[in-house]
Amino acid sequence: MKPTHLRLRRACAAAAATGVLIAPAAAGSASGASVPGRSTPSAAAAATPTPSSSPTPSPSPDADTGFTPLTPAVAAQLDAAVLRVMREAQVPGVTVGLWAPGKGSYVRSFGVADKATGAPMAPDLHVRIGSETKTFTVTALLQLVDQGKVGLDDHIGAYVTGVPNGDRITLRELAGMRSGLFNYSMDGDFIAQLEADPEKYVSPRQLLDYSFKHPVQFEPGAEFDYSNTNLILLGLVVEKITGRPLHEVITKDVLGPAGLRSTVFPTSPALPVPYAHGYTDQTASGKVVDATRWNPSWAWAAGEMVSDLQDLRSWARTLATGTLLTPATQAERLKTTPMDIPGAGYGLGIFDVQGWVGHNGSIPGYEVLPVYLPSAQATMVILLNTDSQYKGQEPSTLFGEAVTSIVTPDHVYPGHKPVAPKTG
Repeated sequence: MKPTHLRLRRACAAAAATGVLIAPAAAGSASGASVPGRSTPSAAAAATPTPSSSPTPSPSPDADTGFTPLTPAVAAQLDAAVLRVMREAQVPGVTVGLWAPGKGSYVRSFGVADKATGAPMAPDLHVRIGSETKTFTVTALLQLVDQGKVGLDDHIGAYVTGVPNGDRITLRELAGMRSGLFNYSMDGDFIAQLEADPEKYVSPRQLLDYSFKHPVQFEPGAEFDYSNTNLILLGLVVEKITGRPLHEVITKDVLGPAGLRSTVFPTSPALPVPYAHGYTDQTASGKVVDATRWNPSWAWAAGEMVSDLQDLRSWARTLATGTLLTPATQAERLKTTPMDIPGAGYGLGIFDVQGWVGHNGSIPGYEVLPVYLPSAQATMVILLNTDSQYKGQEPSTLFGEAVTSIVTPDHVYPGHKPVAPKTG
């Protein structure tokens, strides 16, 4: 699906619908009762999942919530499913977290965080979160809507000059991926320059230049088309209205009130420690390389941020329930329009895929899938340290499908489905 991320040129899981799952090693725990979600690297290296010896059939989904209790037998099924996807998609390391009131929790880390040293993946490691950044940028914008400083139906031309159709494209259409503006990350010159020097800083205005040299794709509001260009423009709007850099606005006005202490909007390629190394095949040769130090400036408001498992767990619920916004503005955010995937709709920087609400994210080296299922008050977070696709699918999507097929069979996050050949 497309919206999942900021891939340079490949098909991406629609941020709304797809963005979203050898030395197998497991960390954390899973049981019928809630358990802490963090473990030490040594525990991650030592605990290898083994099939449950109990002959008792696995529990069925709860009739009221549709969520399967996270018993040891179900945990064993999840272990096997995650390890299968790891093997098939050749994923170095992955962390999976599941939480549902009254159903227990499941937190596991598998594989390695650093292929050079063999350091194990662990639940407390930071990763780049790609297009999950969009949820923070749009939240900052919607807070300004609540303050009466901007309107969703304002035209972008009132805030940023030189935008094609700028006198007709609204901020609502930008946030809803219906602007018609060309996605800069699909531009050939952009791709060539990023592949030639991935550690180079790229400014927001340079990103817009890559987009604006292309004709508009369609009339404003006419279609859904996932474009990172839209979020660069919204980031500039936030800066113009507040008079502050976007990273400062998000840090003070979004991360602070949300209580997210391990999430950052970086101003350099450095990641907070501890972190997982990220691996990508988005290179000129197609060879897999360590992209940990690549400069994420080219993603800016569309995908530059960094976070960890527990913060994304908290944020998934905050985002879906709208605790930082007025009910009226959250309702506007959650109004979805159809995407090109059955059972999926995209709102304002957020998606609803088979009942799972949130966003996925991908950037060279990393993918994340933090989503919330309101019917069960359940949260799923998947983090991995590669964005290399498997048979045309995002690995985070494969993990998401494998996990939800077990725990929420009536709300299976899509995978193994054809995706549109567009970058998101």
